[in-house]
Amino acid sequence: MTSDFFLQLHHGLIVSCQALADEPLFGSSIMAAMARAAVIGGAVGIRANTPVDIAAIRAAVTVLLIGLYKEALPGFEQVYITPTVRHAQAVAEAGADLIALDATGRPHPDGLDATRLIRAARQATGKLILADISTYEEGVAAYQAGADAISTTLSGYTPYSLQQEAPDLELVQRLALLPVPVIAEGRISTPEQARQALEAGAYAVVVGGAITRPQLITRRFTNSLRGEA
Repeated sequence: MTSDFFLQLHHGLIVSCQALADEPLFGSSIMAAMARAAVIGGAVGIRANTPVDIAAIRAAVTVLLIGLYKEALPGFEQVYITPTVRHAQAVAEAGADLIALDATGRPHPDGLDATRLIRAARQATGKLILADISTYEEGVAAYQAGADAISTTLSGYTPYSLQQEAPDLELVQRLALLPVPVIAEGRISTPEQARQALEAGAYAVVVGGAITRPQLITRRFTNSLRGEA
C-alpha cells in the first residue's frame, strides 16, 4: 500500500503552498487558489501548513496533500514543523495524506525525541510520516524509526547542517540509497535545479517560494536589474 501511494509522486513536482501571517498572500482561500493553479501546471502533490489551509486545499484539489503545522512552542522555538503528536493529529483531521514533521536531532516538546515522535504520530493518526531532516545521520535515524519517506527540508536550517545557498544535492544523493522515498526540498529555485535533484536520486521534488511567493520572485528580478547578487 505504501509503495502504491508514493507511485503517484514518483519523479513529480510537489508545490509548497504556504504563506505566513505577515505575507501578502496569507489566507486559506488564497492558498487553495494557489494549489489549484499548481495542479493545473502539473503538480502531483501539495505541501501545506496549518489545519485551516490544509482543509481548504483538500476541498480544492485531489492530488496528494502533505500537511504540517508550524508552531513555535516556548523553549522549542526552532522545532516548529509539527512539533507534537497533538499537531500531527490536527493535520490528519484536516485531510492531509502524509504528515511532515521535524525529525532533526534537536530536543522536541513533550519529552520526545524525533524517533519517538515519528512512532507516536504514526500510531495516533494512522497516516504516513514524512521526516524533515537536515543531515544524513538524521535521515538514517528517521528511516530506522519507521518514517515512510525522508525530506531534505531542513538542510541549512540547523546550525550543524551544511550552510549553502544551493540545494543540498549531496545529501539527496546519500539518502537516496535508503529503501524509502527521498524528497528533495530546500532552496530549489530553478527548473534546472529540480532536474538535478532527480538526477541525484530524489524520488520527487518540492518547490515553494520560487513558485508561490511573488515577493521573493519579484526580488530576484529587481536584484538582477540592479546588478545585485
